[in-house]
Amino acid sequence: MDLQSVIEDVRTGMIPAEIYSDQELFELEKERVFGRSWLFLAHESELPDPGDYVVRQIVEDSFIVCRDEQGVVHVLFNMCLHRGMQVCRSEFGNTSHFRCPYHAWTYKNTGELTGVPFHGDAYGGDAGLRREGVSLLPAPRVGVYDGLIFASLDPGAPDLDDHLGGFKFYLDFYLAQSSAGPEVSPPQRFRIKANWKIGAENFAGDTYHTPHTHASVVDINLFSAPKARKRKEGALYFADSGGGTTYKLPTSDLRENLGSIGYPPGMIDRMEEIWDPEHRLMVGEAGFMPSAATVVPNLSFVHNWPIVNEEGLIAPFISMRLWQPISATETEVLSWFVVDRAAPEWYKAASYKAYLMCFGSSGMFEQDDVENWTSITQMAGGQMARRLNLNSRMGLTRAGDTVTPPIDWPAPGRAFTGFGEYNQRELLSLWCDLLEDASSSEGADAGATRVATLD
Repeated sequence: MDLQSVIEDVRTGMIPAEIYSDQELFELEKERVFGRSWLFLAHESELPDPGDYVVRQIVEDSFIVCRDEQGVVHVLFNMCLHRGMQVCRSEFGNTSHFRCPYHAWTYKNTGELTGVPFHGDAYGGDAGLRREGVSLLPAPRVGVYDGLIFASLDPGAPDLDDHLGGFKFYLDFYLAQSSAGPEVSPPQRFRIKANWKIGAENFAGDTYHTPHTHASVVDINLFSAPKARKRKEGALYFADSGGGTTYKLPTSDLRENLGSIGYPPGMIDRMEEIWDPEHRLMVGEAGFMPSAATVVPNLSFVHNWPIVNEEGLIAPFISMRLWQPISATETEVLSWFVVDRAAPEWYKAASYKAYLMCFGSSGMFEQDDVENWTSITQMAGGQMARRLNLNSRMGLTRAGDTVTPPIDWPAPGRAFTGFGEYNQRELLSLWCDLLEDASSSEGADAGATRVATLD
């Protein structure tokens, strides 16, 4: 594969089909995309108590995300300093120490090495192996925003705040509905035979597929908003590290709009209280509510409001999802249910039902989407696909001008209404930036300090 040629084509919106199946390109992605970006690992609400931990991946690297006895969150490379065994093999739990199952080297949940069996007999004590100051390898960079715990394998990565940029404004719609903050459930995990980029692009701004792929959802009256007319009225926005879709709400009144999509009065009160004027303006006067979105490279969100019972109850739900690459043609999906901690219990139950109906391994939207994504990946692996560039120029004239100008937008970034692939192109352009400039990751590898356990 000629990488520079691929990048040039992608930047024009003509996407070489093979990028969705090529293993050589995937090896570069592991180094330059996932080796340099900020990657989401967990939400702080998954670690409510001292000693809580979860084990999460950045492609092939396993990390223990844990809260120590002082309440500090650590992100520790899950590899024993002795012979390289995976230290923690449980996906989640609570403990003050982690013990390697191979030779029982033991580490505090701060990462500090505290136990070496037969230290005196085997090593002559500290004369052979100094334990003080020796620790599991921490992630090179760790950052938290709105409870989202990110890590980067690149010590030279920009600050998380700078990376997220204007997209932080939109994160608040998903994660800040009251001062109590959200509750995030343990994720569903399932694998799909699809390239990781396809789902990330879809959530970033593909409103064009919903009237067709999800027509059955409308037919059974689960969710009417995917109708083509409704999707055209929504906005496609992008700000710095990510972008997404919105639905157009029926009025210019904040409370009426939130009520129309199923939020009860008490929750609306708390949203009014915690949201700043710009957030209230967007949902109220401008009448746009964020739905699906993606932050480069592989963290997505979705916010929808289906009908959940025969009485016509509308229940909004929020979900986060990670497109965790396994190979060029397989992805593990981690899907979290998110709900405001202060929400009433009846609402939490209805919202969870709404989530399960739509997304996750049994969701109707999920099954519709995965059928498309697996087909794309399978088709992209053939010989003919290497001859084909896919047309992702919706919203552009052949001369490269936008079909319609950006709208007057009351939030960070730029936005368009109608159908267009503005966001997919923007997301892939950021992907190109990471692939094209390898200096940061190569420099980080060359300058990395190896941890020595033996003086």
